[in-house]
Amino acid sequence: MTISRRAFMATTAAAGMIAVMPFTAHAAAHGMNTFETGQGPLTIHPIEHASIVMETPMGVIYVDPVGDAALYADFLEPDLILITHEHGDHYNADTLAALAVEKTTFITNPNVYDMLDAAMQGKATSLANGDTADFNGIGIQAIPAYNTTAERANFHPEGRDNGYVLTMGDFKTYISGDTEVTPAMEALTDIDLAFVCMNLPFTMGVEAAAKGVAAFKPAVVYPYHFRNKDKTYSDLETFASLVGGNAEVRMGDWYGGADHA
Repeated sequence: MTISRRAFMATTAAAGMIAVMPFTAHAAAHGMNTFETGQGPLTIHPIEHASIVMETPMGVIYVDPVGDAALYADFLEPDLILITHEHGDHYNADTLAALAVEKTTFITNPNVYDMLDAAMQGKATSLANGDTADFNGIGIQAIPAYNTTAERANFHPEGRDNGYVLTMGDFKTYISGDTEVTPAMEALTDIDLAFVCMNLPFTMGVEAAAKGVAAFKPAVVYPYHFRNKDKTYSDLETFASLVGGNAEVRMGDWYGGADHA
């Protein structure tokens, strides 16, 4: 079945997803959402906090993989590891060493590139804000990610960290990384799928996140990275209410069900 651009299709194993993309019970337990793109199906697996596995016909992409390698044991090995910045909930050298295989390449911001060992650097591309790259026909653009509130600027200073836009055919996916609403976010266009962070005090609250979504109006948005410093969780019901008709809000199982608490 072909689904038009900017249309959303949620599927499960019972709906025949095995015929489209292989996965196991562990992967299905994380929730599974598939989007039709001009280059075939894009399947999203929330892992934890900021970590995502993306299955595409062009290869498997791990976004900011951290934590125990067992979290990824039931997924295909990564063809690409995409890293936004060096904070421990986005980059962990031991996790990378455990997950990377011979075929794995890396795209990172410059700071993380400098932290990679020589072998990984040999297979890595460093993207500064605004730079672009190609991964097997998927266009990747580094989007500025930083704090705009003065008292938070030390967490994510302007010019250091990346968000990313991935383009598959005419289907665009935005991964915010750690950021507040920036001019670059507001200027995004034709985004089909977005992952937008919201945790205080490190990034932004739900009101600001909803304002950002209202500016660029993705077809579908996942709130992610929403565990706050005090271990509480951002109010996703309020976020969804504030987003209103500006996007379809979808929930992923980022914290073992705590996202619904």
